[in-house]
Amino acid sequence: MNVNDLPEPGPIILFGSGETSPSGRKVLDRFLRHLPNAPRIALLETPAGFELNSERVIGRVGEFFRQRLQNYNPQVEIVHARKRGTPFSPDEPEIVDPLLKAEIIFMGPGSPTYAVRQLRDSLAWHYLIARHRLGAALVLASAATVAISGCALPVYEIYKVGEDLHWNEGLNFFGLYGLQLVFIPHWNNQEGGEELDTSRCFMGQIRFAQLMEMLPEEMTIVGLDEKTALIIDPSKCECHVSGLGKVSLLHTGHSHTRQAASQVIYSGKDSDLAEIAVQRGGHFHQYQDGESFPLAEIGPFRAYHPEVSLPPEVWQKALQASHPEVLEQSLNPPQEVVQLMQMREAARMSKDWSAADALRKQIAQLGWHVVDTKDGPVVNKM
Repeated sequence: MNVNDLPEPGPIILFGSGETSPSGRKVLDRFLRHLPNAPRIALLETPAGFELNSERVIGRVGEFFRQRLQNYNPQVEIVHARKRGTPFSPDEPEIVDPLLKAEIIFMGPGSPTYAVRQLRDSLAWHYLIARHRLGAALVLASAATVAISGCALPVYEIYKVGEDLHWNEGLNFFGLYGLQLVFIPHWNNQEGGEELDTSRCFMGQIRFAQLMEMLPEEMTIVGLDEKTALIIDPSKCECHVSGLGKVSLLHTGHSHTRQAASQVIYSGKDSDLAEIAVQRGGHFHQYQDGESFPLAEIGPFRAYHPEVSLPPEVWQKALQASHPEVLEQSLNPPQEVVQLMQMREAARMSKDWSAADALRKQIAQLGWHVVDTKDGPVVNKM
């Protein structure tokens, strides 16, 4: 199936924090009103799966959807994919099957590094990728936003344990779409008060500047203020900011010119980042509540065919569960191919092998592969 025949990828809502706060409710309310009534919502427990009360952590999110957004009659199901090698594994089909029919998939609080370790190449992660490519929306907050980055910030390991500054390999969700992104929630955190700088997801200004120097130049940093959301709409190729704070984009190695970046002056805790961006041939942008900007400002978003990155059986199951009409189209050849098959069979019957080979190539150019069996020729989608 041609990638252009697929539904558009679903929207992605990224929270810096406060997904269940009044500002988060406002964002989700605006989104849900455009969906059919009683949307199916799957809450993925994995990031908090290491915590003894992980069921309560994700349960509170479920209650928020059921009670605070009750006007939409959401059908909420918790996906208890806590830890590999247990009955609640993200590789257990019975556990993760609700993801296949969800219109919205939520993933939020917990540990980014734990989430990456449990989800990488898991059945749950493959289902999430497939459902998003088929139009499901993703709602990601705090730890989940870090985990889906190309390079994931090990927040607890540095801030709580005292490990040296470093990055871990993330799930790199947007890498599938040609973007190399690093998400930093809690960008403007102030829990440390005047004594301790806890901005940049508890790293602080000085340490985060050092962390930036460790990133590959092609990475774009997306800073998400608390109680602020970035809504990415692939179908419209645009982004929108909603909430009490700002969204910061810091490019290094992006296509904007050095001259344009150097003309922008920032003050306070953001001036150092703008300066580093300019030194590395990049630039720095900020957007606040109500502002929109082209998705291309983040990078060259491109569609991809899921069969490139997903096990075939996962993709077929996702199609069958949510878009059976698309699956039927992918399995049944169009009339043009059927006619070429008939012409090829007639050429073979008359032993006109050169014509038969030419018709096989024509069929292949349309994306179908001819297989000659004892019961006659069949075609499979390439």
